[in-house]
Amino acid sequence: MGAAPERPVSSPERGHALGPKVSKPMGSSESPKISLVTTSQKAPAWTRSLFNLDTGFKGLMLIAGLTVLALVGLIVATLMQQSSLAWQKFGFHFFTGNAWDPVSGEFGAMPFIYGTLVSSALALIIAVPLAVAVAVFVTEMCPQPLRKPISFATELLAAIPSIIYGVWAMFILVPLLRAHVAPLLMKYFSWSGLFTGPMYGYSMLAAGVVVAIMIIPIISSISREVLAVVPQHQREAALALGATRWEMIRMGVLRNARPGIVGAVILGLGRALGETMAVTLVIGNSPQIAKSLLAPGYSMAAVIANEFNEATDDLYRSALIEIGLALFIVTIIVNILASLMVWSVTRGVPAGARGQ
Repeated sequence: MGAAPERPVSSPERGHALGPKVSKPMGSSESPKISLVTTSQKAPAWTRSLFNLDTGFKGLMLIAGLTVLALVGLIVATLMQQSSLAWQKFGFHFFTGNAWDPVSGEFGAMPFIYGTLVSSALALIIAVPLAVAVAVFVTEMCPQPLRKPISFATELLAAIPSIIYGVWAMFILVPLLRAHVAPLLMKYFSWSGLFTGPMYGYSMLAAGVVVAIMIIPIISSISREVLAVVPQHQREAALALGATRWEMIRMGVLRNARPGIVGAVILGLGRALGETMAVTLVIGNSPQIAKSLLAPGYSMAAVIANEFNEATDDLYRSALIEIGLALFIVTIIVNILASLMVWSVTRGVPAGARGQ
């Protein structure tokens, strides 16, 4: 066999050395310095602080929260300042006095506080069972084709202005109560003392009924939304254990929706306390305290709406503004009690279930 041909050997000058390449040190003058960390040019400090979105958002939310507190404080300060004349003359007796005589300069807010609380309580007694029953029917028992029409009709009641309710109550509700409802109540429940005396139609009962009709849509709509988000497995578990439909609704649905229903009732109570025009038209506008619900009464919002333009002197006007302050205080007290009620209802509920 012939000898193998010799392979040409590349010279170092041609760049094909036989051995490993020897790299030049990175710090040599022949190669630029290479950094493994890429740095970007930093913006000026004032630019970073000015356009920091987190800081800006936090500041905006702080301003929003302080604005709400400032508005509440401004309302309280204005009411206290404008009612200082009546407060200096009558003191705390203004809230407990029964006399309301602008001619002689005697003013007491107790009849109006009584009328507001009684009419609101009566409205809740009438509205809450009906509103919750409507919500349960729509979410649990109503046929699917009827759910949207009933829900729409219920929400439509909330959009009707209060003055329309008042006019309707004057021409329809008051004659109905006077001719048909009041005689039956006097016949069967006069022993309680709540349905005695002559019935003129314009009464605490009429005010409570019309306010109940007005707050039913609010309580029903919120309760319906709360019931709709109760997990389906709560219903299925109750039925699987042998519960009837009523027991399933009572234990598996209403118990889980209890915090939301209480919140709906609180919103309805807030609407009832501040209702003005509808109550003014049917309550009778008589500054007296009567046990019978068939007797006329007066509310704090109604007396302010009726008599503020007629206030001829500073003391009269200051007394009316102090009634507004009393309404504000009553609203705060009711909301505190309602918050305590919500806490007592939700303290045994897991934190994750309170948002349902």
